[in-house]
Amino acid sequence: MTPQDLLLRYEQVLASQDWEKIAPLMHKDICVTFSNGTYKGIEAVESVFIDNFTSIKEEDYRITNVHWAYISENTAVCLYDFNWKGIIDGEECSGGGRGTSSLIREQDQWLIISEHLGPYSS
Repeated sequence: MTPQDLLLRYEQVLASQDWEKIAPLMHKDICVTFSNGTYKGIEAVESVFIDNFTSIKEEDYRITNVHWAYISENTAVCLYDFNWKGIIDGEECSGGGRGTSSLIREQDQWLIISEHLGPYSS
C-alpha cells in the first residue's frame, strides 16, 4: 500500500462510520485536530470519531484536490479539501474546509499519525 492508497482507503472507510474499519489505518499515537479541539492518542480519537458518527447520520465525506507535499520511504504529508454532508437532529447539514494529514510507515504499513481539519481560508 502506498500513502496515496491509504488516503483513498481512509476516505472509503469513513463512509462506513465504523470505527473498527478506521482504527487499523491510524497510528496508536495519532493526533487529530477538529474545529472542536485536539485529540491525542487512539482512545481519544476513537471517542471523538464515535461522537461524530452518532451525531451525523448518513454522512457523505469526500476528500478532493489532494496535494502531496512530501513523500519519502517512511513519511508522507498531504493537503486536501474535505467536504461532508449528512443529517444532524433531522436537518440536512454540510460543511468543509482544508485538511492536512501526516502519514508514517511502520513495519511496512502506512498509518495516519496526524490529521488537522480546519475551515477554508478567507
